[in-house]
Formats: sequence, C-alpha cells, structure tokens
Amino acid sequence: MTGDDPGGDGPKWTLLDIEELEAVYWDHVAPALRADGRDPESERPSHQWLRENGFRTLIYTLREHHDRTFSEFWAEDLGLAASADDGYEWASDDEATVDALESFLEKHAERNEPIQSARTVRTYRYRLNRYVRAYTDANGHGDLLSPVARESNHPDTAAIDQCLDAFDRLNVDLDGARTKRRILEITKEFYASLLRRRRARLNPAEVADGAFSWNVDDGDPVHLEPDHVRALYRAAETPEERLLVVALCGWGLRSGEVAALHASQFVLDPDEDDVPYVAFDERKNGPGTVSLLYGVADLEDRLDEFGGAAEWNGYLFPSSESETGHIARQTLLSRFDELAERAALPAEIGGEKPVPQMGRRFWYTAYSNARDAAIQDLEDVAAEQGSSSPEVVWRKYLDEEQRRKMRREQMRDVLAGAFS
Repeated sequence: MTGDDPGGDGPKWTLLDIEELEAVYWDHVAPALRADGRDPESERPSHQWLRENGFRTLIYTLREHHDRTFSEFWAEDLGLAASADDGYEWASDDEATVDALESFLEKHAERNEPIQSARTVRTYRYRLNRYVRAYTDANGHGDLLSPVARESNHPDTAAIDQCLDAFDRLNVDLDGARTKRRILEITKEFYASLLRRRRARLNPAEVADGAFSWNVDDGDPVHLEPDHVRALYRAAETPEERLLVVALCGWGLRSGEVAALHASQFVLDPDEDDVPYVAFDERKNGPGTVSLLYGVADLEDRLDEFGGAAEWNGYLFPSSESETGHIARQTLLSRFDELAERAALPAEIGGEKPVPQMGRRFWYTAYSNARDAAIQDLEDVAAEQGSSSPEVVWRKYLDEEQRRKMRREQMRDVLAGAFS
C-alpha cells in the first residue's frame, strides 16, 4: 500500500494536522522504510525515496499546508535524531545577525497565523538568505546589524552602499524582476522590524527600492488556490468533467484549447526519458507541446468512453451542433460555472468571479513555485561545492535536461497535492 493511493485506504495527507501526520508516519512510512531495510528512527528518507515509494503528497502537504520541509518535520515534530546538517544554515556567521533574522521570522509567524502557503516562513527564510549571501559576498562580512545600529559610528552612506552592493550582486546573479522584487520586499520588512524595535537608525533597503527597475504589476493576476482545484476535481462527476479540470489546472491550457482538444494531439507513449504530452500546430505565446505531468489516467478514462466508435470525430469535447465538431469556448465557460457552483467555490476569488483562466494561472503559479523549490533543493549542493548560491549551481552546473527533470518532480508534487 502506498500513501498516495487515492483509491485505496491510505491516508488523505492534505486533510491531516501535524499530530495526525506524525501518527500516519509511524503507521505508513515507517513500515515501508523497514521493508526497505531502513531504520525509521535514525535514517531520514530522502525526497527521492518518498516519491518513489508513494509518499510524494506528504512532501507537498508539509510544504503547502504546514510551512515546513520533511527535514523539519523529521527533526522538530517527530523528534528524531537529526544530523548537524539538518539545521538551517544562514550565509552569515555573525551570531547577532542570525538571531535577529530568526527572531524576525518567528514574530512574523506569530502575527500572521495562519500563514498561507504562498507566504511561508520557509519561503521568507530562503529569500532573506539570498540577500544575506549576496551581502556577505559583496562586503566580505555577514554583519547586517552593526552598519545600521543606532549607536554605531558607521556612516549612513556606507550602510546604504553596502546594501546596494548586495542588490547589485543579486541583480547580476538572478533572472526575473519578480524574484528580485520579492527578495527586496522581505529585506525591507526585516530592516523595518529593526527600526520599530529601535535596533536600527535607517532602512537601507528603502534606498535600494528606488535604485533598481524591478517593478512588476501591482498584484499578481488572480488564480485558483490548491483548495479550489481540489474542490473542482472532487465535484466533477464524469470523465468529461474531470478532464476539463485537469486540462485547465493540471496542464495549464487556455479555454479555447481545451474546448478543441483532439485525440490526435496526444502522445501517450513517448520516447524513453520523456513524458506524455499534448501537441499544438499553432499556439499563441506558448510552447508547441505541453507535458502531461498529471491526469493521464483521466485522459484515458475519457478516451475509453468513446471506445473507438465509428461516429466519433476525435474531439474530446465533441458537439454535433457545432460546425467545428467541438464545443464552443462559451459552452466550456458555462460548464465551468456549473462545476464551480457544485464545488461551492467562493462567489469571488480576489474580488473576481471564478473563471477558467484562473485555472491556467494556477498552473503557471505552481510552475514558478516548482522552479523555486527545485533551486532551494540545491542549497546543500551549493554549500558542498563552495558556490555562492544555489542559483549559480542551477545555471552553470546543471544542463537543461537536469533542470527540466527537477522542475517536473517538483511540479508533480504540487499537482498531486492539489488533485488529491
């Protein structure tokens, strides 16, 4: 029995609190470890082992619903022996700075509970450490406090220059204005907290805010959250409805693309080392193929419904009344509305009525987060190789195939959790 088997009697990970997850670890993960010749009390399983043995949704649940890694769950919640490498390693060796950073994160958690999955302490810690690493590399020290301390003789201009030097380094090392902006925002919050507690006389990151053109739109486009996707999928009663949800949220297709899906577009038995995919002859602002990292079983269920019938025109959402042979985009919108009502989605999400495009945006948000998570997994590798950051390892030491494989693994975790 595997923990991710939605049709069996395994645990429904995403519905469990931490205490229940602890119990389920001993009931399900521990026996699997013993069967594999491992000691569940001293040999912490790797992410790869968890994925290969059917526990990928546990990783997702801990990260998205409880704001912690499996390593943190193992050491802090299960109370099992953790090696010295399991603790978080800041890029600064200045104890006062590390204490201030951890205190900031702890207070943020206390004041903002429940912390939403997109704004986790783990994510903030990782972004802050990107700044700390850049600051240390640029200035030759990791003391963020002394230059801005109220009692310090350090000139304001020097403190600002050191901060700007760090962001200059990030500007070179990182791609994408949104990532840089997110690091800047949490850094500003950190320095602002020092000001409020009268531990600093200025916020140098405020100056950096005006020095770099990393402006993005005032708000991310509204997207479905994993709970919304899960509700839609569970409300779907037929293979056709389930495929609609999967195509929008699991593959990130446009409404018109979903309505016009044809059996001939799918390649379900690709070459070795590839994954099933759907191909498009022409596609606006997107790749010609989309990997099917989730939902192949739902696609096959829909294909089985037609059973090779002679009168079937090959469209997965056929229409005998349409000249095109498939349903119109407006028809798909109406079906989505019915499904959203049945799933009891909120009347408004982020001030907007739920629409299929929010499912596509969910996919893109999940993909972006999967890339970030894949890079985060390289922290230990970067430390062992003496690289300045995991981004350097990602860009310079991994080829595109390795990066693609890591992104896909993380994306599978996200989708498995959302559709569980």
